[in-house]
Amino acid sequence: MNMGGKILLAAGGTGGHMFPAQALAESLKALGWDIALMTDARGLKHSRRIPADPIVEVQAASISPRKPIQAIKGALKLAKGVSQAKQFIRDWKPDIVVGFGGYPAFPAMRAAQSAGLPTILHEQNAVLGRVNRVFAAKANHVVSGFEILKKVSADANVTCLGNPMRAQISAAVPTSYDPPENEINLLIVGGSLGARILSETLPKAIALLSPNLRSRLNVVQQTTESAQSTARQAYNDAGVSALCETFFSDIEIHLAKAHYIVARAGASSVSEIALMGKPSLLIPLAIAMDDHQTINAQSLERHGAADILPESEFTPESVANILEDRLNDSSWLSSAATAARSLGRPNAAHDLTQLVICTTT
Repeated sequence: MNMGGKILLAAGGTGGHMFPAQALAESLKALGWDIALMTDARGLKHSRRIPADPIVEVQAASISPRKPIQAIKGALKLAKGVSQAKQFIRDWKPDIVVGFGGYPAFPAMRAAQSAGLPTILHEQNAVLGRVNRVFAAKANHVVSGFEILKKVSADANVTCLGNPMRAQISAAVPTSYDPPENEINLLIVGGSLGARILSETLPKAIALLSPNLRSRLNVVQQTTESAQSTARQAYNDAGVSALCETFFSDIEIHLAKAHYIVARAGASSVSEIALMGKPSLLIPLAIAMDDHQTINAQSLERHGAADILPESEFTPESVANILEDRLNDSSWLSSAATAARSLGRPNAAHDLTQLVICTTT
């Protein structure tokens, strides 16, 4: 059915911003919508899977008051980006603009709101991002990925729909969780900004496990390029079967097979773990803005679905103790998996799609 709408998506350059934009684009494309995407040079790397045409590269930069010279340069870039976005909106005439946060979303949101267009903001994390804070009060809707949303204006019209999942993730969700009987599939994912500490610490932790537990492990680990060969060697020396790669294009297969996941606590990771119904150990990125990864992780920990280990306590010994305890406890694994699944939002992409349609009619 062709709904005949035109939407401009605006998203920052990391996977955390781009993946939900991709999920919405896939859903609207299936309904016959025309889709444009506005992002920066970094975002273009994630854009090839997004069914948008045109894809517009926009001038954008972050602004830090602590670095005044860079802040001035950043402000000039953003002003140029806003001018670009205004021109594009005049020419392409979208019915609605949906922003997913990050500084590359700023020009499109500023241009859209100044033109009086309907706008929706989607916030992946449990803390409203800085760019989304600028536009929240004027947006028709602020959609949150988690039940709790901190640093949001009292004037904002907030609704929690969850984080939309890409079709490849949604299609791979298993129907149930079966605790390990013999082999244990352990998935370790670092996220785009934080794989180094996991790359270096996890192989050391696993080497400390009891021989019986080590012999049962099948490890799939995302590593940094610099740590890849060291990690492979460490697992080999410990007699552990391990697949170490810098990136998994088929991550959904490994998520679905995992009995237990060790991960950063970015919004996408936490939401995917919940949707898949998996027990996990979450290590929030210490330098994350407003410590939002800890608050993301607490959404699972509060319900008994995950453990949180801060970076300050993230040692091979502490990780080994947790793994030894959790991986040998089938009843905890099962109850944590059930708790995680109860928090998943399989309809997030559909619900956001419907909200977009309602806002434009």
